Amino acid sequence: MRAEPKASGLRNLSRNEILPAVGSEATKIMSYSQKVLDHFEHPRNIGELPSPDAEVRLEHPVCGDIMSLSVKLAEGRIDQVRYRTRGCVASIAAGSCLTEMIQGKSLAEASALQRENLLEALGGLPNASVHATHLAMDALAQVLKKLAKS
Repeated sequence: MRAEPKASGLRNLSRNEILPAVGSEATKIMSYSQKVLDHFEHPRNIGELPSPDAEVRLEHPVCGDIMSLSVKLAEGRIDQVRYRTRGCVASIAAGSCLTEMIQGKSLAEASALQRENLLEALGGLPNASVHATHLAMDALAQVLKKLAKS
């Protein structure tokens, strides 16, 4: 006679709910905006950029997410931009959204972009995921710094 497996207490999550992996928030369910989910499920400008004018790779010191950002300029504007991220839903979405926000911008316009602008463009993030906007904006600041030196 086979014993029936005991119920684990787990449930299927809807597509806008993700359980955090670690920390005291692990028992809470985070809800992401439709904009975040769209950027996560259909990331824009992802991949490598051949012969970029500037490229950076950063790792978030706390969560370990990694983001690379590459840019090519044409006539003083960001003509092409690509990113790659190894990280959480929010980091993937933040990188995708950032690339859309800076595409076609001058360096001055890209420099004027604030973290709050990115957070707003994403439709907000749960507090435990806000680090993703810091990673994306740090990558932007570093790539712009490299461009200014060249």
